[in-house]
Amino acid sequence: MKRIGILLSGRGSNFLAIARAIAEQSLCGAEIAVVISNHANAPGLAAAKELGLPAVAIEANGRKRAEHDVEIIQVLRKHRVELVCLAGYMRLVSAEFVQAFPNRILNIHPSLLPSFPGLHGQRDALEGGVKVSGCTVHFVDEQLDHGVIILQRAVSVLDSDDEATLAARILEQEHIAYPEAIARVLSGEYEVQGRRYVLQ
Repeated sequence: MKRIGILLSGRGSNFLAIARAIAEQSLCGAEIAVVISNHANAPGLAAAKELGLPAVAIEANGRKRAEHDVEIIQVLRKHRVELVCLAGYMRLVSAEFVQAFPNRILNIHPSLLPSFPGLHGQRDALEGGVKVSGCTVHFVDEQLDHGVIILQRAVSVLDSDDEATLAARILEQEHIAYPEAIARVLSGEYEVQGRRYVLQ
């Protein structure tokens, strides 16, 4: 079994989608080894405890990013994590973190990258007037929302959409895309060619 570490900051809906996919065996050969949050009161942390999973709060307030990340790396290594999944983790990771798990950190972002990186992907898509948006699962590198793209799912932008309605429809696709992308990565049946992720 491949051991997954989850990092989250809030409610953890993508974490729960991953946990559900594992329980339903649509994501096979994986187990969640630990769930870590930078907020002790994160609902996702409480959800992890309810599922009987190791749940650890490592508060970030007032701490330098590198120092905070060193502690997270130690916890991930203690739990023998092989793949790190950022699931609504609202904090940039340091270069040291990326180097500790090379090509083994995934993130999901609510836009079709490379369009609309950053905190407000859905709002930026609406303001940009695009007719199609969606979500992207990608490897994490040292730049924001930049790493090699593994999988994308598209969502039509409706004339009636506001930020909340578009975000809700994109989130539905995130819950499908993230477990699928994890399965692809864990299979090892791919190679990275420059900026392209190519299935073998």
